[in-house]
Amino acid sequence: MRIFLSTSVYVYGMDLPDATPEALRAPKNMQWPTSWTVRHVAETGSTNLDLVRYCSVGAATWPDKSILVADHQTAGRGRLDRTWDATAGANLLASVLFREPKGHLHQLTQRIGLAIALAARELTVRSPLEQITLKWPNDVLYAGRKVAGVLAQACLDANNNLIGVVVGFGVNVRWCPEDAARLGDDVNPHELLHRILTEYDTLAALSDEAFHDLYKANLSTLSSRVRVDLPTGESVTGTAVDVAPDGELKIVDACALTHLINAGDVVHLRVVN
Repeated sequence: MRIFLSTSVYVYGMDLPDATPEALRAPKNMQWPTSWTVRHVAETGSTNLDLVRYCSVGAATWPDKSILVADHQTAGRGRLDRTWDATAGANLLASVLFREPKGHLHQLTQRIGLAIALAARELTVRSPLEQITLKWPNDVLYAGRKVAGVLAQACLDANNNLIGVVVGFGVNVRWCPEDAARLGDDVNPHELLHRILTEYDTLAALSDEAFHDLYKANLSTLSSRVRVDLPTGESVTGTAVDVAPDGELKIVDACALTHLINAGDVVHLRVVN
């Protein structure tokens, strides 16, 4: 499975963003998990692009597991360059720089997605019909509608060597587009971030096999009849029966043929009747 749903190329000599990160404005009693470095900017184009650029500065300034949080993004993007925009200050918009990714690289996005789902469940009180689940490969759903998305990008040096991975995520907390979902006004974005980081550390401590089993257990896509649209214009329709250890989705069609779908090759995935 290709980890990078989007790939950014390092541009030698590119100026860093103008915005200077500050200490994240959070409740006074907030103490971030010790393994994370959290920084904040009021507005930027894209936290993902910022961290891809900052990756070249060096680990002394931006160490492994550095996070940049923005109140507002003017050029936020999701998969396939889809626009990701939100009312300033309403949602959680952040990116993480991993200089020392451990385990299979595709699990970075899976861990972030699952950490968001677990943290969101802790902070919300919902009826049994309004479950927070994962949609393959790493979207988070609330009552069947998207509440969070995750996007990974590569950090490359001037010789195209991989020097880090940036994983960005946006969570609809107090605002969402018309066809999406939000967690609600009672959820504090900073407390949500704290819980996401704590959940991530717990997930990262699991073996690859244990994490993979937990990821699949939280995936609402499995056992559903889905349609996958591919960049070629073709589509695959069938029942999603499994996710392979490398992250590929296994679909069995009406003719009992098995299709292995790579996340990087998907334009849309929809549940169908």
